[in-house]
Amino acid sequence: MYNVAQPEQVEAMMADAVSQLGGLDILVNNAGIAGLTAPVQEVDLEQREAVLKVDLTGTFLVTKAAIPRLIESGQGVIVIMSSAAGRFGYLNRSPYATVKWGLIGFMKPLSIELGVHNIRANAILPGAVDGERIQKFFQGRAKATGQTLDAVKTQAMENPSLKYMVDPKDIAALAVFLAWDAAKSISGQIMPIGGDMQRN
Repeated sequence: MYNVAQPEQVEAMMADAVSQLGGLDILVNNAGIAGLTAPVQEVDLEQREAVLKVDLTGTFLVTKAAIPRLIESGQGVIVIMSSAAGRFGYLNRSPYATVKWGLIGFMKPLSIELGVHNIRANAILPGAVDGERIQKFFQGRAKATGQTLDAVKTQAMENPSLKYMVDPKDIAALAVFLAWDAAKSISGQIMPIGGDMQRN
């Protein structure tokens, strides 16, 4: 396993991927850590920096290493996994929200700079995704706010118009669509997938 926060490991990973795949046409930046759930005044600096290094710096390093290979392909695609936290912010999740906003800010100039090479860049912004990770998030929010776990889960489903969590397979399907020829004119866009989530 490679550490995307380490430049030398990123270069090794990219070389390995290109060797095994015979080139690079599509990059999906999906590596990330959630970090802690706590109010800003209780956020540990070391834990905050860990989130920034993996989620934001890691995406930058991997993308930078991939660009020459994507240019060679003649029609590369970059998909960046942001979050609904990149639209609204999340209570007691300042490091996570910071990087997810930052990833959108990173995607925008990418789409402009790389358009001349016929490379498209877009960001996917999932809302509450079903699985173990969201359950840990709910537990952390319950602890940070003093609410019951059931109350936190109920609140999470209050504002989306679709009253269920996102299936991870639907996010994968959106990434595949963005890499497909049917999306050849879509670039520089944020693509929410969270049941019409309007806020956190």
